[in-house]
Amino acid sequence: MSDFAARLTFANGKTLEFHGPADITKETTEAIVNAANSSLLGGGGVDGAIHRTGGPSILEECKRIVTKIGTLPAGRAVITTGGRLPAKYVIHTVGPVYRGGNEREAETLGSCYRESIRTADDHGIRSLAFPSISTGAFGYPVHEAAEIAVRTIILALPPSARVEHVCFVLFDIATCKAYVRAAEKISRESLPMPAIFEKGPS
Repeated sequence: MSDFAARLTFANGKTLEFHGPADITKETTEAIVNAANSSLLGGGGVDGAIHRTGGPSILEECKRIVTKIGTLPAGRAVITTGGRLPAKYVIHTVGPVYRGGNEREAETLGSCYRESIRTADDHGIRSLAFPSISTGAFGYPVHEAAEIAVRTIILALPPSARVEHVCFVLFDIATCKAYVRAAEKISRESLPMPAIFEKGPS
């Protein structure tokens, strides 16, 4: 996907892009992230779309993981094949259910992004696409979730061992705008690694 709504380019050359409205199941990054349920058995929204498009091999691997570790706690991540998806891998992570936005919920949401990047690093993955985790059925307000998500990636991506490129693939224009606003705001702060913010072709 060449057109981007916005991009942050870090001093070490790594990039964070924002796309939307867009369909994460069409992403050609090496891995995409699934906003999963703790059962890992598929569900609605992004989760259901990834399982439908990727086919039964993803569910089979998820079942094997659950047999081994039980349900996946919120804030953790596991990896499976991408099945029939363009992406080679799916990283499944469970976001928090929003109950008012306390510090623990924010930490858990941030952990979803950190753990997904760590999992990608562990598997030598260089490019990764995220949806907006927890802002669908789990009820996290988009503007709050965007701030946590973008801030977490801005801290986790530059020092990561393997990951070079992260993009947010956002389902609708309002969500995309919220993430772009968060990126523009945070990019003006004093960051551990400086980043240049640019808007894409409109």
